[in-house]
Amino acid sequence: MGWGKRSILSAAVTVVCAVTVLAAPGTAFAGPAPTPSTSPTPAPGKDLEKVREKLDKLYHAAAVATDAYNAAEERTKKQSAQIVALAKQIDQGQQRLARLKDQAGAAARAQYRTGGIPPTAQFLLSDDPGQVLDGAGLVLQGQRATKSLMSELSSTQRQLQAYADDAAAQWQKLDAERTAKATAKKKIQQQIAAAEKLESELEKKDRERLARLEDQAALKAQTDWLDTGILKKIHGTASAQGEKAVAFAAAQLGKPYVWGAEGPKSYDCSGLTSQAWAAAGHPIPRTSQEQWQQLKHVDIKDMRPGDLVIYFDDASHVAIYVGDGAIIQAPRPGRTVTVAGAGSMPILGVVRPDA
Repeated sequence: MGWGKRSILSAAVTVVCAVTVLAAPGTAFAGPAPTPSTSPTPAPGKDLEKVREKLDKLYHAAAVATDAYNAAEERTKKQSAQIVALAKQIDQGQQRLARLKDQAGAAARAQYRTGGIPPTAQFLLSDDPGQVLDGAGLVLQGQRATKSLMSELSSTQRQLQAYADDAAAQWQKLDAERTAKATAKKKIQQQIAAAEKLESELEKKDRERLARLEDQAALKAQTDWLDTGILKKIHGTASAQGEKAVAFAAAQLGKPYVWGAEGPKSYDCSGLTSQAWAAAGHPIPRTSQEQWQQLKHVDIKDMRPGDLVIYFDDASHVAIYVGDGAIIQAPRPGRTVTVAGAGSMPILGVVRPDA
């Protein structure tokens, strides 16, 4: 493959794909072994499955808010750049306007020095009519030049006003996006804090059981996906850029998930995928929703390493496919970049950055 951290990635994919032995149609998922009566039981009133479902909802809501935050962040970057460009245009326009005003002033002073006498009067009063005719021609040229100067002056003033109006509009949009960012940030923090509080209320043994329940749920989903026989239909070979994107993602294994992060020390889900493809020399949209909306859709059976798998109906999660039914993803707060089964979450679809 030529991927970075090949041995680590290969080992991780092997573990994930070990469940392919369960892929025969009709194979039932093996549930956890019965718990002996002497094993610890959940704290009274604690239904761990319901806790897991509630945590899933909280972290999903945080993921949606993170996508909204990232989108607002991208828009603020673009609007800030537009405002800087407009400021440069305004500065250049003001300098041009100053030069035009100087030229107009010089023309007015020259006309004042000649007394503003019309060419016909100068002809009648002059002892040398030929010289006057030559002078009249120059005056006419001067008048045309002055008219052109005034027209350019007026045009420059209109452009400056348009730039100023555009800058004001961009400032309003920027302010709105900053408000949207702040709102999304608050929601993210609230959802994560609620999830962390819910987990902190559990005893250690219950937290361990909860982690096992999460793993079992992901394993069951992956097994159900493999039971469809889909893996037998997927034979795509990575493109050169796809290999580079996968290699980048593999090199990030073990780094923590942090919402809004796009490296190099931490990532959120779309921060990882967007940076992987940027490293491959093919920049893509920042958020999972934009990646779903703007990149080419491909059928699951046609996907190849480097393609992005989009999850959930609202496209709130994304991972990079690495082959053999596995993905690399930045899962959620409290987790690290890891290898997982491509079918361990509800798949919305697959997109190809370098189609």
